[in-house]
Amino acid sequence: MLWILLTAAATPLQVARNALQRGLVGDAGPWGATLVRFLFGLPFSLAIFGAVALATPGASPHFSASYAAAVGLGAISQIGATAALLVAMRRAGFAVATVMQQSSLPLSAVFGWLALGDRIGTQAWIGIAVTSVGLVVLSWPRRDQLAGAGLGSALGLASGGAFAVALNAYRQAGLALEPHHPIYSATASVCVAQAVQTAVMVTALALLRPASLLAVGRAWRASLGAGFFGAAASACWFAALALAPAGPVRAVGVIEAPIAAAAGRRLFKERLSPRQLAGGVLAAIGVAVAALG
Repeated sequence: MLWILLTAAATPLQVARNALQRGLVGDAGPWGATLVRFLFGLPFSLAIFGAVALATPGASPHFSASYAAAVGLGAISQIGATAALLVAMRRAGFAVATVMQQSSLPLSAVFGWLALGDRIGTQAWIGIAVTSVGLVVLSWPRRDQLAGAGLGSALGLASGGAFAVALNAYRQAGLALEPHHPIYSATASVCVAQAVQTAVMVTALALLRPASLLAVGRAWRASLGAGFFGAAASACWFAALALAPAGPVRAVGVIEAPIAAAAGRRLFKERLSPRQLAGGVLAAIGVAVAALG
């Protein structure tokens, strides 16, 4: 049952990373805050991979064109997903955006079914339908929020879709690199992806938005914290996935939603309406049903 404890530990670490990134959006902008996740997470990810590599002497990675394509697609999708999530947190609220990001699980199932031929059972499709209804209820803005919350909710949903693409791409990358040692393959792919993401974003910001890059440097303390929490969360997720199937792990991971709601109320003075609470609960139930299916 260790995988349950590891998953339960990963979710608050992930919420902490998102909260620290969300706080950086004002000065660094969404793209600068997105860079934080990769730039300051890379040293910790390398340290984690080093430990895993020492514990996996029999691993023999195989670098190929298919691996490069898969990890590249995952890296670019994750950049877009993170930026969309951070903007959604500013517009629709920290908790609402986090719950809508949970759509990545059912969307991952759909993309896996369409693109990879994954088999999906009836219970999983029921969960996908329930989640979709919950997301509609959650994202439907009030009349005085049509311009802000509506766009924010749409960005949250877009973030979930982009994360779903990234998850399937990283899965394919792991299978291509070293299918017999999944933790080694996963942590190695995270390092490769973060190196690509860091290089792309530092270059782009240096050319297009140097002020955002300077803001990231000035906020190095908070940025380092976001990187640490992100790397620690990934380590827990990967360890849990090595001990149990992805479905049950992601189902337990749904506890991220109430943690995010509590964090949003405590840190950012956000309050959810009864309709948003009902939509969030319905979406979380649907995600759990889809995962267990």
